[in-house]
Amino acid sequence: VLAALVGMVIIGGIKRIGKATSKIVPLMCGIYILASIFVIVMHANLVPALLMQIVSEAFSLQAGVGGLVGVLVVGVQRAVFSNEAGVGSAAIAHAAAKTKEPVREGVVALLGPFIDTIVICLMTALVVLITGVTTNPAFEGIEGAALTSKAFGSVLAWFPYVLSLAVFLFAFSTMVSWSYYGEKAWEFLFGRRSTLLFKVLFLICVFIGSVVNLGAVLIFTDIMILCMAFPNILGCILLSGKVKRALDNYWWRFKAGEMEVQREIPRPIFPNLQEMPSEDSAVR
Repeated sequence: VLAALVGMVIIGGIKRIGKATSKIVPLMCGIYILASIFVIVMHANLVPALLMQIVSEAFSLQAGVGGLVGVLVVGVQRAVFSNEAGVGSAAIAHAAAKTKEPVREGVVALLGPFIDTIVICLMTALVVLITGVTTNPAFEGIEGAALTSKAFGSVLAWFPYVLSLAVFLFAFSTMVSWSYYGEKAWEFLFGRRSTLLFKVLFLICVFIGSVVNLGAVLIFTDIMILCMAFPNILGCILLSGKVKRALDNYWWRFKAGEMEVQREIPRPIFPNLQEMPSEDSAVR
């Protein structure tokens, strides 16, 4: 069913499903944040101690015992689950934006990691720690979305149903967007005519991922995404000087008031007149 729904969007061209998802997902995100705030406010007295626990354990000696490589692997895994930071995939979507200022689009892109990680993931961590599901023997062996569902369900009995729908919609919208990323990469390597083959392979992987063991899927995904991260991070380092110059130039023009203001050019009163208002006059 999931592969069929994704196929209807990426092969069948039924964009209505994608558009509906793009409207429902923000709503689900809003409900999730409100529920998280409710749980956190109900146990506000525990929040300072839990924040201290998160920070202290993140920088403890025990956290670094795994070695540099282990930290990098786990760090990239969790970063990708959170906001795709460092992988280079989100840049494909932002590159499709119509703008004359790439730096401005980059600033917009920074909102993604902030909302995903600093807001939503932190709220999730606090809810899980507040409700104590990680130390409850009854929930031993449960992890991921199931553990989050148990945490919310211990305070809001009805929320696991909403969370199930939200997880499905998040997963569906992610698959549609990642199919676009893969299609662009495939098109670059093999040409536009063969993109249908990629879409078919993508749907086969969606079906396989839905029926095999979740652990195997996550391990395979982590390895493949890690392979994406290293060349992308290397590219970011090599291009950092160019990015810095572009940012400095953009910031200088912004402060100097030289940033172009885009406005609609007025239509001429007499269309037959050859003299048209110049772009400068239209902007003024």
